[in-house]
Parts: sequence; C-alpha cells; structure tokens
Amino acid sequence: MEPAPNPALDPMIAVDPREDHTPDWGAETASSDTQPISPLDQIPGPALNWLFVDLNSYFASVEQEVRPELRGRPVAVVPMMADTTVAIAASYEAKAHGVKTGTMVGEAKRMCPDLVLVEARHEIYVDYHHRIVEAVESCLPVTAVLSIDEMACRLMGRERPLLAALELGRKVKAAIREKVGPLLRSSVGLATNRYLAKVASDMEKPDGLVALPLDLLSEALRQLTLRDLPGIGPRTEKRLNDKGIRTMEQLMALECDKSGELWGSVWGERLWHWLRGEDFDMSETEHLKSLSHQHVLAPDMRTPEKAYAVAHKLLHKAAMRLRAGGLWASSIGLAIGFAGPNGERGPVSNFGVPKKGWKSEIKLSECQDNQTLIAALSRLWESRPPGEDFAHPYFIGVHLNGLVPDRLHSLNLFEGTEDEQSRAKLLAVMDQINNKYGLSTLAPATMLTAYKSAPTRIAFHSIPDLF
Repeated sequence: MEPAPNPALDPMIAVDPREDHTPDWGAETASSDTQPISPLDQIPGPALNWLFVDLNSYFASVEQEVRPELRGRPVAVVPMMADTTVAIAASYEAKAHGVKTGTMVGEAKRMCPDLVLVEARHEIYVDYHHRIVEAVESCLPVTAVLSIDEMACRLMGRERPLLAALELGRKVKAAIREKVGPLLRSSVGLATNRYLAKVASDMEKPDGLVALPLDLLSEALRQLTLRDLPGIGPRTEKRLNDKGIRTMEQLMALECDKSGELWGSVWGERLWHWLRGEDFDMSETEHLKSLSHQHVLAPDMRTPEKAYAVAHKLLHKAAMRLRAGGLWASSIGLAIGFAGPNGERGPVSNFGVPKKGWKSEIKLSECQDNQTLIAALSRLWESRPPGEDFAHPYFIGVHLNGLVPDRLHSLNLFEGTEDEQSRAKLLAVMDQINNKYGLSTLAPATMLTAYKSAPTRIAFHSIPDLF
C-alpha cells in the first residue's frame, strides 16, 4: 500500500491551509519511548513566514480592465490633462517606451507618440482595491494592507513550507485574475520576514512569483543593487556611496552597529536583521512620522486667494487623516512654489515652470484639532515672501510632522477642559459625516473656493476610505 500523500507537499490536493491537521497525540504510537514530533518537523525543506502581494501597474491595469479599448495600448494615468504634470502610473506597453511613474507628460508624449492619457479616477481604484483584498482573503487572511496596491499575509502552520507557500502564491494570483479581472496581474514574494517578501515581489515583474528561503537568501541578495531595496532611493544611495558602500556585498558585510551608524537611526539596525532573514513584530513601534498633501494648481487657481483656499483644503484632508490614525502633530509646515515670468532665467520646476520656492514650519503643542492647525496655517501664510516675484503660486504643500500616536501623546493643561472635550466630540462627529457623505460636506468656509480643486489623490501608502 502506498503511503498517504502529504497535502502540504502535494499542490494537487486541495486542503484548507488553516485547517488543523495535527494528529491525535493521545492515540497509540509506534514507540512509547519517542517524544511526539510536530507535523511541521516532519516536512523537509525551508519554512517561510510572509506572503507579499504587489499589483503590477495598478492604476493603468484597472483602466485597461474597465475600458477594453485601452487593452494592448500604451496608457499613462495622469492627475490632470496638462503637459506640465507627471504620469502617476504607466501600463507595461508604455513602460516599453521608457514611460514610468514620475515621467513628465510632455516628455512621455515625445517618448511614446501613441501614448493614451487617462485622467485618474481614484474612486474606481479604491473599489478595485477592496475587491482584490477580498480575492486574496479567499485564499488566506490579509494581515496588513500597506498601500493601494500592496498587502502582506502572515503564513501559519502548513502554509509555511516552501512548496506549500509557492502553491498558495499561485492560488492568490489566480484568485485575483478570476474574481477581479484578467488584466489585474500581480507579483507575489515569499520570505521569512515582511521586508524580504516585498523585495522578492519586486524581483520578477510583471506577474512574478519568487521565494527567498534562508538557504538561498545570501546569494540571492548579492545579485541585487542597493536601489532594489525598499527604502533606498537616490539620496540614500548617494549617501551610502559617499561612505564607501556601493554594492550589496559591501552592505551585507557591515556589522550591526555599523549599519546603525551608517543610517544614523534604528532603521539601519533593523535593516541589518531583516537582510539576515530575522522576523520581528514592529507594530508597537511603527507609526507614521509625518503626513502631507500637495497640489499643483491649475492656471486659473494661481492667485494668492485661491491658493490659500487650496492650502485650507489640503490641511482639512491632512487633519482628518491625523485623527483617523490616532495621531497628534508636533509641527506644521507650508511649502509654496511661485511661478516666474516665462523666459525668465533661473531654476525650473519638475513641471516645467520657472520657479521660486519657499517653505516654513511652526512648532506646535501636540494637537489634532482644526482650530489650532488652521491658526498655525494662517500664521505661516502671512509669513510668505512679499512682492511681485511671489504673486503667482503654482504649487502648494501642507505637511504635518513629528507625529505622535495616542499611546505616547502628552496631555497639556487645557485638554481636560470642558471646551476642549466638546471640541473633540464635535470634530469626531464632523469626521463621521464627511466620511459618509464626502470630504467637503462639513468644512471651513475658507476652502470653498477650492471645492473642485485639489481633488482626493491616492497616496500609495494609504487607502482613502475617509474621502
């Protein structure tokens, strides 16, 4: 008689991956002298802890799914129909011509004359996002939604062996295609920690499935570049290069304390442990350190009065996110880009506009209420440079910095007063109404001029259910 097949090793056998298949250790065993062995200990090969899902060219893929006439064509999703803005997503047909996220629209048209521009429709992307989460959860629970197009799932029990995890990755990819749409391709990464699972998901795009078990980890990482690691952008790469770190080989040769010194923060030490496959829960220490909203003004909005209304709307959105996340701001910053006359010699913005930049910041007692934040924004606005050279703002950015979670928030002398408690209750009700009926249902009158300007955009690290 052939032995019973092991469902964790045979991808053709359908099992509930979270069903308890633990044998009854109270039953008779072959040898009473032998200690019971966990079923996982009987499974050969490496085990993994995380499955990471990354949707490929997400915004553009959704547009191609919804609009069949766009399929097979180079598509760029843009925030507005203007050559001076940038592509926020590009289909793989457009990427073949060199168009990518952040490419100026005017430049993208030159690179790809057949490029189809599509104005972003964020409500559709959010709807598809929730459908994708449901599809993934038909295979295994989603542990963390990390962005509009990324999510991570912790593997448990019989999901952890390499072959079982790979089969689960295939099931997730198939569920997204079948339950959401065939144009929604995804890359899945598997590893012992969430960071490496993200790295693995980026290694074979589009439509990849990559595992980084411990026995292959060191060699696989050495094939990457520094920029392949999440968290290392152009500036960080330059700083590492200036300190003599140019390859993954050199980065991985560092001692833990040297890695911390290199970054000047605890993140460097965390990275050292992650690159060695260690898995640890950072939920108690992780929270947003800052949040911001930015907007490039349409030509008819480039006056001080209208720009100030847009700044109010950006602050309104940021304050709602602040309270929804249980966070408190320690400072507020305002950045303004001023357009100079055409033909003026001098620096040019990323949007092709002759520019003069200005920014300032004000320290605050930890707060999250609109009244305090609006008062601080007003002070910042009044401190902007005077004169004709600063009369035509084209860009506005509002930043809330030094964020502190509820559990670390320090009460001030006034928070316990009846007025403060009433204000907090009022803001909670306003947020609930805006959440249900739309951002501008209850808002400061000063932002009414900007009602249709600065529409909600999806930051890649957050899903704007509130808006």
